[in-house]
Amino acid sequence: MGREELSVPIGLGHWWIILLVLAIVLIVYGPGKLPEVGGAIGKGIREFRKASSDLTDEIKRGASQETTPPASSESKPAESKPADTKPTDIQT
Repeated sequence: MGREELSVPIGLGHWWIILLVLAIVLIVYGPGKLPEVGGAIGKGIREFRKASSDLTDEIKRGASQETTPPASSESKPAESKPADTKPTDIQT
């Protein structure tokens, strides 16, 4: 079975879909709310990009830490000993 492809007439791309969506947004929100909507969309895109780049950086750091050899096993961290404490009488 062959895969059917939709043919788009020459000169028509997907730009008309964008215009249709923008017209619907203009009708629903009105011209007064468009700056707010645009700002909210822009803020959401910026937050998504920042979170995406933070996650990518974290993955790269984790991968680079796995490839570096661990510190020498001969050096052990100093063990901490609890201070000698004597129970005290609590007066009530």
